[in-house]
Amino acid sequence: MTLLLARDDVARVLAMSDCIDAVERAFGELAEGTAELPLRIGIRPPGGISLYMPAYLKGLGALACKVVTVYKDNPAKHGIPTTIGKVLLQDPETGDVICIMDGGYLTAMRTGAVSGVATKHLAREADGQVAGIFGAGVQARMQLRAVAAVRRLGRAVVYDPVDKAASAFIEDLSGDLGFEIERVTSPDELLEASDILCAATSSQTPLFDGAAVRPGTHINGIGSHTPTARELDTTIVKRSKVVADLTEACLSEAGDLMIPIEEGAIGADHIHADLGELVLRRKPGRGDDEEITLFKSVGLAIQDAATAKLVYDKAVEAGIGTEIEL
Repeated sequence: MTLLLARDDVARVLAMSDCIDAVERAFGELAEGTAELPLRIGIRPPGGISLYMPAYLKGLGALACKVVTVYKDNPAKHGIPTTIGKVLLQDPETGDVICIMDGGYLTAMRTGAVSGVATKHLAREADGQVAGIFGAGVQARMQLRAVAAVRRLGRAVVYDPVDKAASAFIEDLSGDLGFEIERVTSPDELLEASDILCAATSSQTPLFDGAAVRPGTHINGIGSHTPTARELDTTIVKRSKVVADLTEACLSEAGDLMIPIEEGAIGADHIHADLGELVLRRKPGRGDDEEITLFKSVGLAIQDAATAKLVYDKAVEAGIGTEIEL
């Protein structure tokens, strides 16, 4: 039998704190060598791109493949989202597909969760810090939820040039997180207020002046994931201790790092560590309270596999979903 889980089913059982724990374990496995992670495969049929992201985590018993498509004309032509994702979870012992689940909410959560893991290992530990969020979309919401799960925040500030988006962001989250969320009107104002920064936008060019970032800040760079796009300028990359989700992936996909390397401003050795090395304490995280730390993520299939296994186990325990025989 194969279990089908819709978006609402996934959302019902998946909590951010649990997702952070699962993703942290996945990165530990990657560093330990008990994970298999082929680079994502991309196929470009007419009108869009289809991405295939397989991974296996031996310790977690998670074998999965996420299929993500990006078709920019979908909303206008077909009335469906630009980006669509599904995850196939397999039984590692038999290879049988035991679950097919919606990948939209899962992807948003696991992307937030990896910033939670990075913030746990790289941000200062003081209570009452301020989180600054660039962008006010779905992923920006998950970024704030993840940071709030690993640090006791005093408040948060959000910057988005679209008034309606920023207002909705504040309205949606203010009642849930237990601290004040304010809108700021400029990137400089956000930088001045923030101890922890999250960049989760679709911008193709840098969001702020890296020279204006205060010492001691931790940054999660999440939004850009192509060689020609970047949210972060060369200045802030040079000023920061840089940790990658996976160096190999970032050096082939992350314009935030690739462009400064192409400029000759840094070398590939400017990347201090992969996140899994921090999880296993093989390399140190933050050195002191004045250091600027930067986590760069392009998204890895181990995050999907770990989260999908977590969702499946919780759904089975709760009796959620629809079983079918294929």
